[in-house]
Amino acid sequence: DGLAAFRTFLKSEFSEENVDFWLACEDFKKTRSSTKMAAKAQKIYSDFIQADAPKEINIDFHTKNDISQNISEPTLSCFDDAQRLIYSLMAKDSFPRFLRSEEYKDLVKKQKNRNQKKWLPFL
Repeated sequence: DGLAAFRTFLKSEFSEENVDFWLACEDFKKTRSSTKMAAKAQKIYSDFIQADAPKEINIDFHTKNDISQNISEPTLSCFDDAQRLIYSLMAKDSFPRFLRSEEYKDLVKKQKNRNQKKWLPFL
């Protein structure tokens, strides 16, 4: 529920690509097949990293260049620097605003109602 609310908030700010990228990287790190790893790395690159990507993330030239040079032989850590940058961006910028948003307030209210119903099943 929290992820869904955060994603809705990011959509309202036109920055949902950040959480999408972070989640894609988490999925990528679980990949064990080298064939699947190459395909997933290329998909992440084309969706988020390359110039004019449909969900292009905001990372510095150096990080983007490093990924571009290494994408032909990806490793499980090839997106780590970019993922750290995006995580930091969300933690310092988007998430504090989310905590003040209506989406978050609604989430907290729903959670309180659920907890109350667990303790008071006759309601």
